[in-house]
Amino acid sequence: MSFGVYQDYYTRIYLTNYPPSAISWIGALTSFLAVNVTLISGPLYDRGWFYQLMVVGSLLQSLSLFVLSFAKPGQFYLAFIFQGVLAGFGMGLSYAPSIAVVSQHFSRRRTLVMSLVTSGAPLGSMIHPIMLNYLLNGTIGFARGVRASAGFVSALLLIACLSIRTRGLPVPTVSYTVVARKCSREVLFILMTIGSTLFQIGFYFPVVYLQLDSTKHDIDITFSFYSLVIMNAACFLGRCTAGAIAAYTGVLNLTITSTVACSAIIISMIALSDVASVVVLGLTYGYFSGVFVALIVPLVAVLTPDLSELGARMGICFTFTAFGGLLGGPISGALLGSQYRWLMASLFSGLISLVGSSMFVVMRLVIYCRGINGNHL
Repeated sequence: MSFGVYQDYYTRIYLTNYPPSAISWIGALTSFLAVNVTLISGPLYDRGWFYQLMVVGSLLQSLSLFVLSFAKPGQFYLAFIFQGVLAGFGMGLSYAPSIAVVSQHFSRRRTLVMSLVTSGAPLGSMIHPIMLNYLLNGTIGFARGVRASAGFVSALLLIACLSIRTRGLPVPTVSYTVVARKCSREVLFILMTIGSTLFQIGFYFPVVYLQLDSTKHDIDITFSFYSLVIMNAACFLGRCTAGAIAAYTGVLNLTITSTVACSAIIISMIALSDVASVVVLGLTYGYFSGVFVALIVPLVAVLTPDLSELGARMGICFTFTAFGGLLGGPISGALLGSQYRWLMASLFSGLISLVGSSMFVVMRLVIYCRGINGNHL
């Protein structure tokens, strides 16, 4: 969630020979692999490989940042390999297991607890962008700044690996192919996957480009460095409150609300012009995007009748949704171009997200028309 700092730094200083659309492929590939590798880590988690996945994933994330520090100005390919491929693969190995393991310990308030667990990412992202901005743009420089960031991240990953415990689940007797075949016949699961994929094409636009948008509108550079911090602070609040609100509204209803709100806010980025607009956009988008992220895993969980299949179902769903994140950043960057046409990029990202939101509305209509017991949704 701190890649927006790198996007801004690479575009203005370190990789100036490359357009924003090319640079955004680094963050897009990281997000793609972080989610898409759950196709591998999900089934392995179901088979009891939790600790191995966490350790290997953490080591790859630490290694990727340390070797990234050796990249020189203009060496796009090294940043792409280390930050895009290596870090993304490491995140993908550890992301799904670290979230899914919560379902082993809680049954009654699973949605609330899982939303609280996901709030850790924006909590860290309230600190990490500040650290990165001052390291990269200060006297420390890129190499030593990235190494300091790598040490910070490695220490946190070590704490996570030592703290998380799992309760043994029986090894699933159903194969991954059988689970995939089940999902292909479930209308609600299909609609959720399509909706999430389309929504995430536009979802990352503010995350990647808000800081750059702020600096290109001649807003104070120091304040622009805090734009992502404002967004992540609101995102933390959104993730923390999502579970409690969903207990009253239902997971699906709150997902609909959050995705529609995010779509409208992305379109509203057309109006970004001063400090006040950055604050309003950052706070509102941060909150509702946090609600969505906190609810996507619980939404998969409530559509999973057998929790021994949860890892596989997360892998199947996230395999498709990852393509949304992969395509969104580069498409928005291409629409921006060297002239930074924010109108086209904002409209495209907002409208495609709104189309994704409509799929969740269709889910609710299907539940109503078929008389499905959707109280848990």
